[in-house]
Parts: sequence; C-alpha cells; structure tokens
Amino acid sequence: MKRVLLTGASGDIGGRLRKLLKPVYPELRLSDIKVPPDLQPDEPFVAADLANLAEVEKAVAGMDGIVHLGGFSVEGPWETILQSNIIGCRNLFEAARRQGVKRVIFASSNHAVGFYPRTHRIGTETHVRPDSRYGVSKAFGEAMGSFYADKHGLRVLCLRIGNFGDKPIDKRRLSIWLKPDDLVQLIRIGLEHPDLRYEIFYGASLNERAWWDNSRAYAYGYRPTGRAEDFSAAALAAQAELPADAVGDFFQGGTFCSAEFSGDTDALWD
Repeated sequence: MKRVLLTGASGDIGGRLRKLLKPVYPELRLSDIKVPPDLQPDEPFVAADLANLAEVEKAVAGMDGIVHLGGFSVEGPWETILQSNIIGCRNLFEAARRQGVKRVIFASSNHAVGFYPRTHRIGTETHVRPDSRYGVSKAFGEAMGSFYADKHGLRVLCLRIGNFGDKPIDKRRLSIWLKPDDLVQLIRIGLEHPDLRYEIFYGASLNERAWWDNSRAYAYGYRPTGRAEDFSAAALAAQAELPADAVGDFFQGGTFCSAEFSGDTDALWD
C-alpha cells in the first residue's frame, strides 16, 4: 500500500493525521473542498467537492487506498448532510471502484449507535441506532462499504470513531477516547492486513469504562497504547462543572441525543 489518499485533510482530525501518516505512506495525497492553510510543498493536494463525482474521481485516480474523513463532521441541516455525507459518500465509493482502488477506510462514528444506553455494552454486530442526521449518514456509509465490498470486492474498514484527541476531557470521553497514535494503528490494519475484507471496528483506545466490545479490532492485532483512566481525575472534575442532561447523560451519544429530542423517554429507556 504505497499511494494513499486522505480526504477531509483540512479538518481537525485530518490535519493531525496527515502529519502522522506521512512517515508511513510517503506518497500520501491530500484532498478537501478547501486547501489546508499550512499545506507544505511536499504534500500533494487535489481540491474536490464530494458531491461532484468527477472531482472525486480526479482526487482518487492512481491511489491504492483511501482514508475517507471527508464530509460534514457534526450535526447539520438535512440538505448539508445529504450532499456531503450521503451523496458524497456514494461518490467516494463509486470513484474508488471505477479507479481500481484496493481499500477504503471509512470514518464512521459512535453516533451511528448513539441511542444505546450507557448501561449497555455493544459490539459491532448490533443494529444501528443513530442519534442524529449525522449519525444516519454514518450508518449509510457503513452500508455502502458493505455493499461495495460484497458486490465489487473492495476491501473496507469502517471505524466508529469515539472522541479523537490528546486526552479525554469529561466523563463520557473516558469511555470513548481515541488517542491519535491508536487511530493510525487502526488505519494501518485497514490498509495493510491481508485477511481484512469488510469489518467494523470501534475507534477507541484502552478505556476501562468503555461501552463497546472492540474484540474484532483486537482479533486483527490492534493493541492500543492510550489509557483513558490516566486522565480520569481531571476529566471527572471537568464533568462536575457541566450542567445535567437527562437524555444526553443516559445515552452513549451524549448531546447528539438530547438535541432536538421530542420523543418518549420511557420508551427509549425501557
């Protein structure tokens, strides 16, 4: 795996990853709808609007693998999510097929399963319970990855990313934290492991309070180095300063669950 495309290279995670992936994949190409403000001379960049298939094909051409972080990264209006995360996701997989790409890492999200209670420990085989329009788009992306793997032989890894950062900053993040180096390890498994066909992993480090069974990732050799509990004192102190949220504090998706919530809590909590 030599030639790798990183979409969403101007975003927060993409900005960190492009520096971490460059030593591993020297022929790393970057893409986004806008140019990163700190783009370096040795970083090839192709601008592309994910909603434009021709532009996506141009970005994908000649690549062996894709790390797809592109799209709208938070909750948003339906039209925005539709264009960036649904049409854009379809275009990415279709461009990969047309251009003969071998592997795709799809950046899914914990919000594809955000409406599971925090009292439940879930694996990757459970059905999706998205907590937002954004979460719906990530569930769609997982389905598209499965379709292109089965129908066209593309090798696909979907990563349900928790919270990417240098440390967990509140109680919820103690359960879902993902250290940047651990994300690189997961990406390398997806791009390089000879046995991988289609899988879903949770993008999480070694979190003792985890709600997720990440045994599929461990079966492929994942060994996270980040330990959330090392930051528990500061995270819990920060949590004590936050307002209570009856819905968000109950479900794994947090405030994505409580935003715009107008449902029956008794039915969900039963």
